[in-house]
Amino acid sequence: MQAIFRTTVARARPARTFALRTAAFRPAQFRTVVTKRYTTDHEAIAFDDSTGIGTVSITDYAQSSLGDVVFVELPSEGTEVAQGDQIGAVESVKAASDIYAPVSGTVEAINEALSSEPSLLNKSPEDKGWLCKIKLSSPAELEELLTEEAYKAHCES
Repeated sequence: MQAIFRTTVARARPARTFALRTAAFRPAQFRTVVTKRYTTDHEAIAFDDSTGIGTVSITDYAQSSLGDVVFVELPSEGTEVAQGDQIGAVESVKAASDIYAPVSGTVEAINEALSSEPSLLNKSPEDKGWLCKIKLSSPAELEELLTEEAYKAHCES
């Protein structure tokens, strides 16, 4: 009877040990924080803290004020920009408007789809109609920009 008991205990022990080991070594979950800020000139930036890259767009308020967009001028990839620099322009049937850099950094990517389909700015200004992606040189500049609540108040005034 002792031999049977020892065999059963020996088989059960590795299973328990394995279960404890796998539970103890589960990888931690990582979260990415995306901060969205706005300028008084109606540009928006969505900053991803894990990559250090901000996606620049115009706001829905800006696209509705412009009307049907017919042409978009964007900066070149690799361009160094300072906060407030002109980085492009948007032309519509109503008006033309300059685009300003909401933050300082290096232009990492531009939305090539806007050259053939500028109306994306009207259809989806802050999503598919993004303008460029900037690798921020000073993420602290985001704190100088408006929160969503402050931007809404700015537009209503």
